[in-house]
Amino acid sequence: MSAGRADHLRDAGAWLLTGLAGLLVLLALTGPSRLQDLEPWRFVRLPIEALVFLVLVLVLPGRLGSVRTLLALAAGALLGVVAVVKVLDMSFFESLNRPFDVAIDWRYAGSLVDLLRDSFGDGLGTALLVVAGVVILALLVLMPLAVLRLTRLTARHRGSSYRVLALLLALWLVLALVDVRGGDGAPLASADAASYVYQKVSDIPAELRDQREFAEAAERDPLRSVPAEELLTGLRGKDVLFVFVESYGRVAVEGSSFSPGVTEVLTSGTRRLGAAGFSGQSAFLTSPTFGAISWLAHATLQSGLWVDSQQRYDALMTSPRKTLSHAFGRAGWRTAGDSPANTSDWPQGAFYGFDQFYDSRNVGYRGPRFGYPTMPDQYTLDAFHRLELAREQRQPVMAEIDLISSHAPWSRTPRIVDQTAVGDGSVYDGMPEQLPSEKDIWPSPQRVKAAYGKAIEYSLNSVFEFVETYGDDDLVVVLLGDHQPAAIVSGEDAGHDVPISVIARDPAVLDRITDWGWQAGLLPRPDAPVWRMDSFRDRFLAAYGPVGPD
Repeated sequence: MSAGRADHLRDAGAWLLTGLAGLLVLLALTGPSRLQDLEPWRFVRLPIEALVFLVLVLVLPGRLGSVRTLLALAAGALLGVVAVVKVLDMSFFESLNRPFDVAIDWRYAGSLVDLLRDSFGDGLGTALLVVAGVVILALLVLMPLAVLRLTRLTARHRGSSYRVLALLLALWLVLALVDVRGGDGAPLASADAASYVYQKVSDIPAELRDQREFAEAAERDPLRSVPAEELLTGLRGKDVLFVFVESYGRVAVEGSSFSPGVTEVLTSGTRRLGAAGFSGQSAFLTSPTFGAISWLAHATLQSGLWVDSQQRYDALMTSPRKTLSHAFGRAGWRTAGDSPANTSDWPQGAFYGFDQFYDSRNVGYRGPRFGYPTMPDQYTLDAFHRLELAREQRQPVMAEIDLISSHAPWSRTPRIVDQTAVGDGSVYDGMPEQLPSEKDIWPSPQRVKAAYGKAIEYSLNSVFEFVETYGDDDLVVVLLGDHQPAAIVSGEDAGHDVPISVIARDPAVLDRITDWGWQAGLLPRPDAPVWRMDSFRDRFLAAYGPVGPD
């Protein structure tokens, strides 16, 4: 190859790298924080941040090359962090319907790692984590290098850079004054990145203030002053089970492609339980979380406080706040928690004051795992009956049971088996291999939605089978969802409402809540009452006791 051709190729390569560097910086400055906004018009912007940076580069004397290099690397590092946070925002909006919180959401990293490995297996789950790590690392490394390359090019061609910068500044002012907008309706004279950083940083003091105010609210708990003999008098002698169905949201029962199947299960469940002497009343609760992080909903229902972040949850776990399980325990019930998702010790469980805690390790399950769920919901309920409700000469039992067969990724949903055949779970041997896996489901959003609907149907049928088989006059079930499913199922900007039903055979139990205005049956209609989930604790205690919290 001739020297001239080699020089030509080298120059072309240099310009290509410069073009890619400019494109990377433009994408970081103008890119959206939501996938739904990821469209070509989004990048037709003139970002003021880039122009201000170029001004700083050009006003520095040529002899201060090292200062200019440090400035470029610092600006590139900041821009890399902005790009990473935008990617995290996209992920959080898709899964939790909210942006990434820079102050507290780093704490979910461990939970995310466990979720991906449990849902997709060690191989694929680890591969996804590696890809995510490589993307984040690449942004943090390549962005400073890209800014440095553009900075050096600007410094080498100061004369032409001044002329181009003056032209771009004038153009930005004209676009801003005339308010020229692109096809997506956003201004072409952009200051998006600066506004984005300002918003993220300005939220931090408010979050710190919220932490203090929440801690104070957790200290002020009127439930502590209610005498034990005045608690839950309307439920004395009853076994009361608070059963959370994972991802059971309002979208499951109305306005979706899969809601007809779920509503049919609820309608037939009302008939089935009615034939067994049970009735139900239903409504909606507004959950503090969306798409995941179920423990925030559990804590909200139990504590009567709005626990909508890990920051609040952590504060609650070390507070003297009393829960529903504390109230039942003081009033003479044996209390239990049952969380089959847990595969190791759960220190936060001590906050709830359960007399007994069950997880995947101590319920005698000898069957196969079904992806993320360690065991089928039907087994979880059957084992709870065997371990607690079937015992002779026992106290009434209050329990929170967290069902997980309807947890994302909604693959390998079990089939209902005869309740008498559940046994130690070996009846499920070979079943997971016969069921659709996440690789079968996730290439198609429609298949994901259909799989979610089938998973909810299974979980609800498991509860109904349990009540039909083991229910008696002393059984009361509070059946509810913890949150809506992720945006791929719920859609963009879906609400946070989840269905809730109170089920009992004794008419006196439901008579106590007639003034709630809830609807008969297990299927709440669109016009059913909606309460915030944090209001449930005190309303429930007031309904079932002669004196509730003030």
